[in-house]
Amino acid sequence: MTISRIKIVIILMALAVAAVSFFAVSKKVSSAEFHQAAIESLDEKKNTVMELAAASAGASAAITLIPGDVATPIAEELADLSSKFIIVICALYLEKYLLTITGFTAFTLLIPVACAVLIAAVLSEKKTLYELSAKIALFGLMIFLLVPASIKVSNMIETTYRESIDATIANAQQTTEEIEDAAETDGKEASGNESTGWWEQLTQGVTETINVKTEEFRDMLNSMMEAFAVMLVTSCVIPILVLVFFAWLVKTILSVNLGPAGTPAKME
Repeated sequence: MTISRIKIVIILMALAVAAVSFFAVSKKVSSAEFHQAAIESLDEKKNTVMELAAASAGASAAITLIPGDVATPIAEELADLSSKFIIVICALYLEKYLLTITGFTAFTLLIPVACAVLIAAVLSEKKTLYELSAKIALFGLMIFLLVPASIKVSNMIETTYRESIDATIANAQQTTEEIEDAAETDGKEASGNESTGWWEQLTQGVTETINVKTEEFRDMLNSMMEAFAVMLVTSCVIPILVLVFFAWLVKTILSVNLGPAGTPAKME
């Protein structure tokens, strides 16, 4: 069987692409230095989520110092919310690891395999192999671009709510300090007065302080829930939506089948 020059050129180009992808590109895109900006962005987001979780847990613990059941439901909601932030943290760690894993998989395995299938298609002249080669190559590029694209979109959304999230953390920390200071101050004043029961004075002092701030606690809880929703969307929902979009895009591109020479293309 005689191989035309065009086929030889295509085969040589496929071999060159496979070699460069396997020996050069894969090492580059799987290194932490290549994804430094994305990793720093994920680390910053992780620190923000941990601050939110700590602030929520701290506020919940402080509210439990309040005698009686004035704000117990709010404390329970905050404690439950602080545990839910673990979901976001796990998603961020997963994205961080996938940054290097997907690049390694795409350019060490998928792209060279796509080139090998292309060479087989050139030699056998089978249309199905051409299509398979294109699908493998596009899939490799899709998983490589998936995480960086989702991080980019997430950052755009998170930037809009950055000031609100920072204010929520600061407000929760300030409220926690005020409750603890009020409990400590009233406790000292009550213990120094032996004419009445110190516990009754402590209860009365702290309860009066909390009754004034009950509405603030509700606002803080609402802000925490809003911050959790934002972090959940940017860290969990956006990557899934980007994956769906990429899958739709690849399917759309590959839905056009090139017919035999001289016949029009047709849709599946």
